Amino acid sequence: MNMLKSLFVTLVLLACGAPIARAANVRVQVVDQAGAPVADAIVYALPVNGKPPATKPAAAVIDQIKRRFVPMVSVVQTGASVTFPNKDNIEHDVYSFSPPKRFELNLYHGIPANPVVFDKPGLVVMGCNIHDAMVAYLLIVDTPWFAKTDANGAAVIDNLPADAYRVIAWHFRQSDPNAQPMQKVNADGAAKFALQLRPAE
Repeated sequence: MNMLKSLFVTLVLLACGAPIARAANVRVQVVDQAGAPVADAIVYALPVNGKPPATKPAAAVIDQIKRRFVPMVSVVQTGASVTFPNKDNIEHDVYSFSPPKRFELNLYHGIPANPVVFDKPGLVVMGCNIHDAMVAYLLIVDTPWFAKTDANGAAVIDNLPADAYRVIAWHFRQSDPNAQPMQKVNADGAAKFALQLRPAE
């Protein structure tokens, strides 16, 4: 009976033209100063008015494979826990001196006993004390709405409530590492960023 009643109310609302809340998305394109698509850029959305809802951060995994962090660039919500499995047949020593999270996982194989919790927003740059070429970037953001661009420089931030947002972009090769350009868009809108990047090493 309750299901029929709910269906009846929905049909009445539709017949009256009443809006029904639905999730929206924002499409983002990121290019460099020459107009070429930029992969692995982080884009995230914050409401223009108010704060994002209090949501439980999703956990993440950053692997170590063939003496590389995979993925090299990640983004999580503030408060997220991240696991660092070592899938190589040699030991790694993962560490960071970045202010948002200073930590060290001393030489180990396999999966550490405990994940690392990133409880402050900001950029964390990680390395391996044994293998200097290993570098990873983790951006911690105060919102559950974020994405990473693909090889075409495109990303979609989805499941946004209808609202106005500040969409922010970041890339680890920016000429100014602290630059986070911003655009205002509405849900179901689009944003395009042109970032000034250093040459790839």
